[in-house]
Amino acid sequence: MIDEILKFNREFVSSKGYERFITSKYPDKRIAIVTCMDTRLIEMLPAALGFRNGDVKIIKNAGATITNPFDSTMRSLLVAVFELGVNEIMVIGHTGCGVQGMDAREMLQLMRQRGIPEEHISLMRHCGIDLDSWLHGFDDTDAAIRETVDLISRHPLMPSDVRTAGYIMDSTTGELRPLHS
Repeated sequence: MIDEILKFNREFVSSKGYERFITSKYPDKRIAIVTCMDTRLIEMLPAALGFRNGDVKIIKNAGATITNPFDSTMRSLLVAVFELGVNEIMVIGHTGCGVQGMDAREMLQLMRQRGIPEEHISLMRHCGIDLDSWLHGFDDTDAAIRETVDLISRHPLMPSDVRTAGYIMDSTTGELRPLHS
């Protein structure tokens, strides 16, 4: 599959398909969005919200959540605010998220089945990584998004004038439902 992607890319570049996407690194709407990496949202989210290339910064991860105040998603938000002029943050979860109900024990078992040696799993634990917590999903999408909004809003390095709000998108229709604190 990667070879097919690379072939397509060569054709895209040679035909100058990129020209309609040229923009600056600064988001025109001064908004950053934290959302899920779910494949249903790749085209749905920008289309449902009327965003075009260059309008917003979109940061994707599993579940649209921040589990650690110093993880790469939080770092990306701080870069967006201080370096790229973002002044509003939307955290957008979605219906039917695969992280909801995810079980760390099941994931560890899947790792073992794919050949990850028990020594590697033990090493992570020995290094202080709580795999049961780190690999655990969430039970309630609304609550998980609210917690992420709260973490961003109260982060010691986040300016108080940056507006942060949470939403749930319907994975089928694209309808956006605001979460109220």
